[in-house]
Amino acid sequence: MDPFADLIGLLRPRVTLWGRIQGTGRWAVSFRKRDDLLFCWLEAGECQLMRSENDSVLLGTGDFAFIRTSSPFSLTTDPGLQPQDSEAIVAATGSTELVLGQTTGSRAMLRCGRFVFGTTNEALLWSFLPSLIHIKADQQISWRLRSLLTMNDAEGQHPGPGSDLVVGRLMELTLLELLRSELVWLKPGTKGLLSGLADPVIAKSLSAMHHEVARTWTVAELARISGVSRSTFATRFRAVMGLSPIEYLANWRIALAKDELSCGTKTIGEIALSVGFHSSSAFSTAFTRAVGCSPKRFAIRRPQVT
Repeated sequence: MDPFADLIGLLRPRVTLWGRIQGTGRWAVSFRKRDDLLFCWLEAGECQLMRSENDSVLLGTGDFAFIRTSSPFSLTTDPGLQPQDSEAIVAATGSTELVLGQTTGSRAMLRCGRFVFGTTNEALLWSFLPSLIHIKADQQISWRLRSLLTMNDAEGQHPGPGSDLVVGRLMELTLLELLRSELVWLKPGTKGLLSGLADPVIAKSLSAMHHEVARTWTVAELARISGVSRSTFATRFRAVMGLSPIEYLANWRIALAKDELSCGTKTIGEIALSVGFHSSSAFSTAFTRAVGCSPKRFAIRRPQVT
């Protein structure tokens, strides 16, 4: 199976197009730390995205910015302005349409929203997604994202039969496009799944493990599939992924198990066999070591997947 598709399937992305920002003249608005994945789509004008005094990105018409709010940030036309707090504005006005600045001057129009993920395996995304992805209007991916988000907006405003399915697939495609764009701009030395998928040797082994996750894989078998020696493969996998092949496989099995336990449609024994454990006790031991609680307790305390 495709590791990309597997990952997105576990994340179950949804999106909230929560509002617009209309700024005229000089304006500034801040966003608090929330550890979400927000996005801004600049429909007209330009502004600066600032995460610190020395860290700013100029956004132009048609640009996208995907921001992980693990630290606060602001959007502004003038870094010297004191920004208004976005949450305070919404609370005071009762509207997610933020009107900022003066009555005259150049105008900027932004669409804003946030991604919501199934919390069971959300940490998988944060482990390799950078804190900021800036996609310029002239990049090939830009029109694809614009089309997907426009269709999502239209479906939300005029829902019909199967709307939930349509919106779900649109958001999976949006996240897929976002991750694809990161593959192109990966920095040298970056470790993790995206780097592994970009490596022609490591990608073969990842596909094999995802295709047969329950198989008792050995490093020698994976090296043979990848077309290199065992020692070369083991060294290269760790250098690219940041962990050994068997450690990666173990982590992925636990991620799949967490998802199945949250769904609540299979017994613990069935889940154990499906992810490569020959007994429930072996599965329970490995799961408890990785997650910090037994599979049964995890299933009870986790919210049901939607």
